[in-house]
Amino acid sequence: MDESILEGHPIPIVVSEEQHVFSLNETALEKVLLQDHIKDCNVVVVSVAGAFRKGKSFLLDFFLRYMNFMYLSPHKQSTSNWLGDENSPLRGFSWRGGSERETTGILMWSEVFCTTLPNGEKVAVILLDTQGTFDSESTVRDCATVFALSTMLSSIQIYNLSQNIQEDDLQHLQLFTEYGRLALEDTGNKPFQKLQFVVRDWSFPYEVEYGEEGGEKILERRLRISDKQHPELHSLRKHIKSCFTDIKCFLMPHPGLKVATNPKFDGRLCDIEDEFKNCLRTLVPLLLSPENLVQKEIGGQKVKVKELVQYFKCYMNLFSGDDLPEPKSMLVATAEANNLSAVAAAKETYHQLMDAICGGPKPYLSADQMEIEHIRCKDKALEQFQAKRKMGGDEFSESYRCRLESDIETDYNQFKAHNESKNIFKAARTPAVIVAVIILFYIISGIFGLVGLYILANVANVIMGVAIVALATWAYIRYSGDIRDVGELIDHSATFIWETIMKPMYQMCVAKSLEHAAHEATKIMIRQNSQLNGRINS
Repeated sequence: MDESILEGHPIPIVVSEEQHVFSLNETALEKVLLQDHIKDCNVVVVSVAGAFRKGKSFLLDFFLRYMNFMYLSPHKQSTSNWLGDENSPLRGFSWRGGSERETTGILMWSEVFCTTLPNGEKVAVILLDTQGTFDSESTVRDCATVFALSTMLSSIQIYNLSQNIQEDDLQHLQLFTEYGRLALEDTGNKPFQKLQFVVRDWSFPYEVEYGEEGGEKILERRLRISDKQHPELHSLRKHIKSCFTDIKCFLMPHPGLKVATNPKFDGRLCDIEDEFKNCLRTLVPLLLSPENLVQKEIGGQKVKVKELVQYFKCYMNLFSGDDLPEPKSMLVATAEANNLSAVAAAKETYHQLMDAICGGPKPYLSADQMEIEHIRCKDKALEQFQAKRKMGGDEFSESYRCRLESDIETDYNQFKAHNESKNIFKAARTPAVIVAVIILFYIISGIFGLVGLYILANVANVIMGVAIVALATWAYIRYSGDIRDVGELIDHSATFIWETIMKPMYQMCVAKSLEHAAHEATKIMIRQNSQLNGRINS
């Protein structure tokens, strides 16, 4: 495989800080997820979680090889040789041998892979790597936080285990089964999509074989409910089954002694046992081939790439406290993010519709027509908001509907201001009013001078001079951009003169002209009728 194809890199999205606090790198997250070519696609989120030093990043880098080969390689000949050259080092997410942890927080691969499903739908695939649980530096809360975020955000959660599926592995899912129970009561939909157990270093192939079939046998045994079990174990298994749409298991062999004991091992296939490579050839397409991809859904609705940003923010706020959140608050956070994404989508619809009508270089629109278009676009946005299935019930969603209406009104005011800036008559109002004042007081000054009222003539001259200075100042401000406060004062003064004096006089003159024209038209009609009656009588 050509390693130059690997142009992406891991980006810390959830960052582990001092005092066992996690923070969200919003800038990096938005840079990846809000790219124009992917933000409106439905999203597939593949995450690997599990105990530390069990090879999660190592496994993810084989996922990267497959994704780059399938979706970016220009020289693809056969899908069977995606593992590439036997002597190529493994690149991608950082990994190494040894007993100390490598990954902290949650990392996202910067390259978002776009593919087309068999039904023709375009989706974006995102890969997440997570901090290993139960190392010597992490608290139980740290482990639960990372595992929770990984599970709640992914559509394919890969639970990476060593040697077997044990009871404590199932108990780590307990918090999410409680969340799932509440979500099922609220929406009737299973909250999570796919849970894939990957059991590494399976040492009992004489009991069940490696691969998917053997994994299904082990999974059936571990999730079986029997009368001998404690009721708590019954509840745990029932909830796990009810929370995930699909639960699978895959058994992997040990990759070999060179992988486990050689400190210089760099991921070359020639150092890995053939049996492990054969299982990789089966496991990875089983998860990542287009026909097997699972799209992220929340509340029965498919999630778009751009909407994932809001879910990250809401979940991070939820886990920012000192204690683990209650399942009920996790459900509320999901409902909040769900409603906020509906608000954002409806706002975007309103903005696109209005922008097509009066945005950018579009010509000036009259105030009445602008209002009509605003109401039409607003109704469409609200209709879209109402049509989208939302969590939390009608009362919960009503506050977000009010928020949407408020945001739309704010956007409308901005569109109005932009539209008014295109009105050349309004833009010329200030100089036109000032010139009219200058001409008016020039005439008044001349009249007062002719009749000998020199004091009043001088007052008119002073007003005319002030108007001339104001016009020159306004022109300088428009040219230079300096002393804008003075420019606003001149604009407001001109608007006041127009609204209170000149506009009423203009309207009165127009009304009188129309009245006179109507009166004249009436006289002409009467005269014509009289002439017509005279001809008829004669």
